[in-house]
Amino acid sequence: MRKLNKVLKPAIIIFIIAAGLFFRTDYYLIMPGTAEELRPLIDVENTDPDDRGKFYLVTVSQQQANLLSLAYGYLHPDIELQRVTEVVPPGMDLEEYQELMKQWMRESQLMAQVIALTRAGYQIEIESQGVVIRGFLEGSPAKGIFKEGDIILAVDGKKVSLTEQVISLVQNRGVGDSVTIKVQRDEQELELTSVTYPSPDNQAVPALGVYISSLGWEPVIPIQIEIKTGEISGPSAGMMFVLEILNQLTPGDLTKGHLIAGTGTIELNEKVGQIGGVQQKVIAAEKEGAEYFLVPVENYPQAKQAARQITLVPVSSLQEVLDFLDQLAPY
Repeated sequence: MRKLNKVLKPAIIIFIIAAGLFFRTDYYLIMPGTAEELRPLIDVENTDPDDRGKFYLVTVSQQQANLLSLAYGYLHPDIELQRVTEVVPPGMDLEEYQELMKQWMRESQLMAQVIALTRAGYQIEIESQGVVIRGFLEGSPAKGIFKEGDIILAVDGKKVSLTEQVISLVQNRGVGDSVTIKVQRDEQELELTSVTYPSPDNQAVPALGVYISSLGWEPVIPIQIEIKTGEISGPSAGMMFVLEILNQLTPGDLTKGHLIAGTGTIELNEKVGQIGGVQQKVIAAEKEGAEYFLVPVENYPQAKQAARQITLVPVSSLQEVLDFLDQLAPY
C-alpha cells in the first residue's frame, strides 16, 4: 500500500497540474502589451524623418485563461478578467472576431490618413457603400431588432457611410434613449428603433451593442503612405496614427523631443473616442519610459488608477491634442 501511495501521489499531482494547464475557462486575461514606436511603422512619401521625440501606440495582450492562469490573473493587480462573451460576440467564432479586428485596424489607418492629410491642406474624397452590422454584444438591446448583414444607411435621419459616424450619432444620445436607424435588408429599406444601453467600456456612454464595420469604403489618397502594424489589430491606435502622419507631413517636430504614448479611436470630425484596456495600456507605456499618455476623456478615471509616474493628458478631440503638444517646452 505504501508503494502504491508513492506512485499515486505524484500521478495525482501531475494530473492536477495538467488539468490546470490544459482546461480552458470561459475567461480572457487582459494584460499589458507593448508600446510601439510609430516612426518605424509609418512611412510617408517625401518627408523629413529627423524628429527628436517619439510617438508610441500601445497594445494589450489577450489570452484565454486556463485554470492556473485564471487564478494568477485574479490575484495580479495589472490583469483584468473578462468573460469570453465580453470579448468575442455570441454567434461569432474567434477567427471571425480576429478578422473583424483586422478590418477595424485597416479602417483606423485609412481614417487617420484622411484626417492628417486634410489637416495638412489636401482635399480627400471618400467612397463608401454604408455600414454593415457584423454581430451583437452580450445583452445588446438591438439584438432581435436588427440582423447581421443589415446595412446602416442613416441614424436619426442623418446619412452615414462610416462606422465612426454611426458611433458618434449614437453617443450623442443618452443611455436608455431611443435611436431610429434606417437599414437596408436584402432589397428593402427599413426604419427600426432601438434603445441604447450602457457601453461595457464605460457605463456613462450610450451604445447599441452591435459590432459594425464600414462596407467597401476607400479614400482617394494623393500621396503614398505605408503603415505596417503586423499582427496588431483593432481601432484604438487611430489618434496616434494621425499624430505620426501629421508629424511627418508638416515642418517641425510635434513631440518637441518628448516621448509621447497614447490611445483612442478617431472620427472624421476629429473626435477622440474611448477604448478598452486603458489601464493595461498605461502600464505598457510607463514600462517603455514614455513621459506623457494621451487618453480619451471618458477613459481618464480608469487610467488614473494605473498611472504611477507617467503624466496623463485627457483629450476629447484632435485639436485638444495639438493644443497640448503646442504648449510643450522643447526637450
